[in-house]
This record gives sequence, C-alpha cells and structure tokens, in this order.
Amino acid sequence: MALLQRVGELRPSQMMYAFGVGAVVDLPYLSVMVLGLDDWPADPGLAPPISEERLLRAVRWTLGDQVQALLHPPAVPESDGVSSPFDEEARIGVPVASFPRWMVCPECRLLAPLERGLFELKKDAYHPERTRYVHPGCSRGKSPVVFPARFMVSCENGHLDEFPWHEYVHRGPSGCGGSLRLVERGPSGEARDIFVQCDACGKRRALSEAFGKAGEASMPQCRGRKPHVRDFEECTLQAKAILLGASNLWFPEVLTTLAIPAGSTRLAQLVEEQWAVLQGVQSEREVSLLRSVGVLASLVGYDDAQVWQAIQEHRGRGEAGPEPQDLKSPEWEVFTHPDALPGGDDLRLREVAVATAYQHLLQRVVLAERLREVRALVGFTRIDAPGELGEVAMTELGRRMGLSRTDPTWVPATEVRGEGVFIQFREEAIARWAGQVQVGRREGEFLQSHIRWRRARRIAPDDADFPGIRYVLLHSFAHALMRRLCLECGYTAASLRERIYSRPPGASAGDEPMAGILIYTAAPDSEGTLGGLVGLGEPEELSRHVAAALSDATLCASDPLCAERDPTQQGVTLHAAACHACLFAPETSCERGNRYLDRSVLVPTVERPDLAFFEVSD
Repeated sequence: MALLQRVGELRPSQMMYAFGVGAVVDLPYLSVMVLGLDDWPADPGLAPPISEERLLRAVRWTLGDQVQALLHPPAVPESDGVSSPFDEEARIGVPVASFPRWMVCPECRLLAPLERGLFELKKDAYHPERTRYVHPGCSRGKSPVVFPARFMVSCENGHLDEFPWHEYVHRGPSGCGGSLRLVERGPSGEARDIFVQCDACGKRRALSEAFGKAGEASMPQCRGRKPHVRDFEECTLQAKAILLGASNLWFPEVLTTLAIPAGSTRLAQLVEEQWAVLQGVQSEREVSLLRSVGVLASLVGYDDAQVWQAIQEHRGRGEAGPEPQDLKSPEWEVFTHPDALPGGDDLRLREVAVATAYQHLLQRVVLAERLREVRALVGFTRIDAPGELGEVAMTELGRRMGLSRTDPTWVPATEVRGEGVFIQFREEAIARWAGQVQVGRREGEFLQSHIRWRRARRIAPDDADFPGIRYVLLHSFAHALMRRLCLECGYTAASLRERIYSRPPGASAGDEPMAGILIYTAAPDSEGTLGGLVGLGEPEELSRHVAAALSDATLCASDPLCAERDPTQQGVTLHAAACHACLFAPETSCERGNRYLDRSVLVPTVERPDLAFFEVSD
C-alpha cells in the first residue's frame, strides 16, 4: 500500500535517469518503489504538459498512438509551497510503496514481512525523511528501527520479487511456520557471512548459495511479478538473486531531443511552444474561447484568424514530418545551416570561425547560446541495459517493462535549458582516415566485439546497429573534450552531456552523411546560459582546449594496460583504450554507456601509434 505522507524528495531529472517508475529509492530508514503511472496524479495544474511534437511522435512510435501528452512529474507549484505538513498540498507528489517488504530487526535479527504485523510504522510529519518501521516486541531492545532486507530476486524480463526466504532456507516448499532470523557471522557484510535460519526446525543456509553457479540451482522460476503496478504475468526465466541498491536493478529507457523551431515566423514558433494547449483546437471559435479565459497571453499580438491558420499549418507539418525514430537528422540540419534558423527562445545559434590549426579536419563550429532539451521516460529494464540512451528505445524480446498496467496515455518528461558547442568534422578528412587499412582492421575488431556483446544478451540479429569506426572517433573525441572543458567552464562532469551525429555515406537513401558532436549543459538546477561553456567555443579558446584534450589522451594513468586493451578482449565490453582515468564519463553524460571508446583513434598511444586521426605536437 502506498504511504500516505511525504517520505522524501527527488529532482525531476532523477525521475528520468535514477529513480523513475519501477525503481527502488533508498531513504534513511526505508526503501520504496516508485509506482506506475496509474497511481500518479495527472492533474494539469500539478503535472503541466511539455510541448515538443517531435519527441511526442517518437514516443507514440514506441508505445502506441494512445499516448496524448508529455507531462512533468507532479509537484507542488513553487509559488504556493507547503505551509503545513497537514495541508493537502503536502501529499502531492510521486506515489511510492514500501519495497522490499521483508524487514530485519538489527537487535534480535528477526526477518519477517510487513504483512505479519510485527513491525509498526512511525510517521514524522515535520521530518518526513524520518518515517520508519520499528519492532515494538523486540526481546533485545526497546522498539528498534528495522531496515529492509537487502536481498531480492529479478530476471531479464524486468520482473522483481521478494527473496523466497522460506523456500530458500528449507530448500523447497515447506509447511514449517517458524520465524526466520538473518544472522551475520562476520564484519564484512558479504553474502558468505550472512545466514538465514529457522527458529522452529533449526535449518540454516548461507546467502552465498543464492549467487553464481550455486544460485542457478537454488533459485526458483520467476513468478513474473511487477510490483510497480501490483500485477503478475507469465515468465519462463529463472529468478536471479540481486542486492538492494545494485547498479543493474533498474535501467531507464529515455528518449531525448533538442527543441528545434519548426516555423519560419514568430507566430509559428509561438504556436509550437503552446502546442500542448492548442493541439485540440478544431476551429477559429475555439481559439477565441481560449483567448477569453486567458490561456493565450503570448499570442496577444495576433488575431484569431491568424492563430487558427498557424495551428492548421503546424498540424500539417506534424503529419508530414520525418520518421519519428530519426530524432537527430532535423537537429543536424539546423546545426549545419545555422544562418537559416529563425530567432527564438528555445534555440539560438552563432557560427564562429574554426581555428587555423584544425581547419583541415574540422569544418564548422557553432555556439548554441541557448537550447532546450526534452526527455521522456518510455519504460525500463532490469539486469541488462536497454538500447542506447538518447535514441528511440531499442529493447527487444519484450524486455521493456511498461510504466502502467495498460497502454499509457501520457508519459513523464522533463525539460532543461542550457548552452552548448557544436563541432562538425570535414567529411573528406573522415573518409580519408577511415579508408586506411589499419583503421579498417580496428573497425573489424570493434564489430566482432559488438557481435559477441549482443550474442551474450540474446539480441538478434547480432550484427545489427553497429555504429562503425566513425562513431568511435566522434565519441572518443567528445569524451576527451568534455573532460577538458569541465576544468574551466564551471560545470561538473555530470552537468555536461554529449550528442553524437554519426552517419556514414550511403547509410540511408537520400540522407547526407553526418560527422559531428554537440557538448552541452543538461543540469536542471542551472539555466546554463551564463556563457561559461559557450565562451570556451570561441576560436582561440576552443583551439587551446582541443589541443590540451588531445595531449591528455596520449597518456593514461593506467598505461600501458589501458593502451594495450583492444575491443576483442574478454568479449564483455565494447571499448578499447579507454578507462575511468582517461575517457569514461558519468552515465548520464554519455549516450552509449561508455561503450565504443578508443583513445588510439584520436592520438598515437604507447601501443597503437598508427590509428590516430589527429596529430599531436610536442
């Protein structure tokens, strides 16, 4: 049952990448699961809509045409605030429920589910983070605070369930009704030092047997539980033991796009910004009605006929737009033709000169003095990560777990405003470099690693969606430059994000090749328009930082081990000469989960001096 009071706070961005629907949130005394969209309030006053037609089309292509809107997570309006914890506004937010529901008393080590009534909920209205369960009948302490048992079971289909404690300790179904204890025999906290035992029959078993090869024989078949929507479904997979707080407990599927003005006039842009309100308008009279209730204040300079005409034109553009899964091509078109972009609040571009030292390799540098990024959550997976962040969801074999019991009519979304630097590579330089024999061999090594990686996750066909060596080059360059820019732009590493535009010639009919990167701010706690990042994109500044980034990439603190790594080793990763000491970035900053990275394609390294795209001067 969902808790009926506030128990904590999350930022909107955390609902996208860390604690969205189906995720388990660790609080000081509780762990709770974010419930499905069926339980979320969808009041427009608490969860205002976000206008971004391109992203909405991509969401519909992924989840179905029944999706009607992108909505902010519900929150109390900032102007109102919460004057008292007993006000109705204090209950506004994202609903959660206690999970896992098996709790452990730290004094007597009693292990029991909340449904047995042995633990009592203690609320603290003025300090919601102190909400906790206590054990009033403990024989060794006076109502000690109990904590969630940190063992659960999950499967690759996204199901999550309580650990089968009774079946596990009795090695199968049993009629024994004795109380269970979770006993630790060592200070390490590792599974090998933790035992579950039954008070009635005395049976005892180490938790280490639930993992690894032993766990394959110990764990039962998955029950297909979907706790975030309080439902079950059939599942043929075996359940796997997983720890509370494990990094593979929840992976979001997020679609991301930059807001690109679709209209060439100011009225067209205003209609696009207000599309969440105007999309249902069917006549000029309805425009007049909306104006009379004060929801079209931004269109005060235009009469009803002009607004209605602009609505019809915008609706026509949406119906005839590009394929919804192609979110990057319209962005590439705008960045490579910045002079054709009409002025607007969502995207302001300014092209600057390319530094002389890199004019033979780089074609264009464009400063995004203002941009808006919109993200939408469409599902999640467990155990194995989904398709790459930022692209249309690519989860296969039905492993995407839905956000609600039925097909959702809306999905949670967030928007942030910031700034960025776009760099376009010269296509002839990319083609000349990629045509070298040794570079072709390196691409083959990445392809083999890509195939093994997909086979290990039973993703078919195993050779599909390989981004190619062009992407490895662009991706590695973006990471190297992001690390360098963070030192001077004033933003943390997690506040910068990358967007890679990579498409080889002939990849799709009628589409031009793409080779470029966008590094931009994506932190919701900052408008990102103070010029800290854009200022580093000016010719002299950018030249200095590119040179420093390439110089840093020649050596790594983990060399020679880092430089010696090639993509074919082990078959469990998709990177070569890259590690946390040189190229890896925070997960929210990288659109590929730190895969397809290689310092060797950027600059000469101690192991491979023959693959470099750039020349590094002493």
